[in-house]
Amino acid sequence: MSESAEHIVKSFEQELTRLSDLLTRMGGLVETQVASAAAAVVDRDAAAAARTVEMDPEVDALEREIEQFAIRLLALRQPMAADLRRIVAALKITAAFERIGDYAVNAAKRSTVLAQFPLSFSLAGIGSMARMVQQNLKTVIDAAGANDPVKAIEVWRSDRMIDDLYTAIFRELVTYMMEDPRNITPCTHLLFIAKNLERIGDHATNVAETIHYAATGQVLPDERPKGVSSAFAIDPRQP
Repeated sequence: MSESAEHIVKSFEQELTRLSDLLTRMGGLVETQVASAAAAVVDRDAAAAARTVEMDPEVDALEREIEQFAIRLLALRQPMAADLRRIVAALKITAAFERIGDYAVNAAKRSTVLAQFPLSFSLAGIGSMARMVQQNLKTVIDAAGANDPVKAIEVWRSDRMIDDLYTAIFRELVTYMMEDPRNITPCTHLLFIAKNLERIGDHATNVAETIHYAATGQVLPDERPKGVSSAFAIDPRQP
């Protein structure tokens, strides 16, 4: 390989590394958003809710930066095979991260309304679901930074547990509403919050599928391991 060609290859590798670093940075931001939103709900922490919302413009700005950088790489480097898959995957992953941030903001906003109501029941189920979602998100962010299909598979396989827990929470909240009409408003907000968490888990799984394809060139089965939460679907794009 000539010195000029070697320089081009090295420069391209540095750009791919930068792309991974940007993805990891954006993932870290949305991970913090989700953690703050969970604290806002479970701990009734108004400051955490505010932090979640305040971070959103930074997440959106990073999405635009990554998108522009990836498009530039596609135009100037004309990558092929694994490199092409990796760059295209980055575009899909940033879109998923941005949506995860939006769901965290939705949950945080609802937590401020929820905090106005006295609760006669525990939020342990929501707390457990939030922890499971955060763990999957952390794992998939690590997988995105390292282009690691093994960690991606780990997230893909664990999505069913989140769905099953969502179903249990849904039934529990409906029971509370039936027992006492005063629970209807706070439980309705909690239903939307639980759905936000479930959708965050779904997007983490989508990212895992994208990472696996980028790293291996193989598509995971269409039928991912799923629970039965789809039977209780709520519009995931509520304000």
